[in-house]
Amino acid sequence: MAKIVSVNIARPRELSWRGRRVRTGIYKEPVPGPVAVHRLGLAGDLQADLRFHGGIQKAVYLYPNEHYEFWREELPGVELLPGAFGENLTTQGLLENDTHIGDRLRVGPVIFEVTEPRSPCFKLALKFGRRDIVKRFLASGRSGFYLAVVQEGKIESGLLIERISHDPQNPSVKQAFVTNRTASA
Repeated sequence: MAKIVSVNIARPRELSWRGRRVRTGIYKEPVPGPVAVHRLGLAGDLQADLRFHGGIQKAVYLYPNEHYEFWREELPGVELLPGAFGENLTTQGLLENDTHIGDRLRVGPVIFEVTEPRSPCFKLALKFGRRDIVKRFLASGRSGFYLAVVQEGKIESGLLIERISHDPQNPSVKQAFVTNRTASA
């Protein structure tokens, strides 16, 4: 059964990137205890640029903990703690190939709907201090995915994730990711 490993939030920071000031909320850190989940995301978590991040369809970003081992091998010497990829939920047991667009997930009283894979922007490169990280992230196929909030409530680390609806006719997150990458190439 799938579960939440870590719930992660951040407030935007202002940093320098290629000679200009940039605001980003990618520096997520784990928080203890219950966190309220609202239609637009987690309490205490703010996005810096609402044109590309957040909103109803991208309220919460989920990234599988299983991918961290791959990245530790790819990025030796880089400390990779939960939230490192800007995710709100670090999870165990939900992967892109067996999770489909439109799947509904219950975590305690909260119901999420899987909406789309993540396609990172330059802020991932800013965080990791590596210009090649976005290209490597895309090539890895380890995208994680966004969730809409169908029913609000509170969640916390350790809670089980139950898939309450699934339509195998919908594309998997991995299929949607590959299709999006091909369409934008």
